[in-house]
Amino acid sequence: MEKSSTLSDADIALFRKTVGNTVPIEHNSIDPDTPKPAARPLQTEADHHAVINEMQAGEVDQSLLEMGDELLYCRAGIQKQTLKKLRRGQFNIEAELDLHGMTVVVARNALSDFLKKCSLRSQRCVRIIHGKGLGSKNRQPVIKNKLNHWLRQRDDVLAFCSARQIDGGTGAIYLLLKRV
Repeated sequence: MEKSSTLSDADIALFRKTVGNTVPIEHNSIDPDTPKPAARPLQTEADHHAVINEMQAGEVDQSLLEMGDELLYCRAGIQKQTLKKLRRGQFNIEAELDLHGMTVVVARNALSDFLKKCSLRSQRCVRIIHGKGLGSKNRQPVIKNKLNHWLRQRDDVLAFCSARQIDGGTGAIYLLLKRV
């Protein structure tokens, strides 16, 4: 059924004059094969720029520089790739314990309780903050050295290493525990 036109002959003539020598579009859709642009990690880029700007600004306090006091332990049988991932901080940190400021006895009990809870919760990778010993006598890391000794004696510890700078550097460790 055809619609009846309410336009006058003058209106139709005016429309044709205005449109002129136009050519109808063959199709009005975009080509689906056009590749999408690659995603850019804008937040990561911003973080990198912020780090660079911070490094360039101001003086470096030499007392804050770390002097090779990194902790590293890997039980026999653990793959090198696993230790490499741990050192890079590529495991998801499932729990955290902060020991600095504690006495040796309190820290040992807190560590024991913490590792029991981690085992019950099937947590595999945790971070333990032990501090750098700047508040102790002779400014030596007491808890850090004890922690290094205690963890090597435990059967549930597979590996540990000093954390990345952003996660505490040599004042913290990543700890990989056995699966339960």
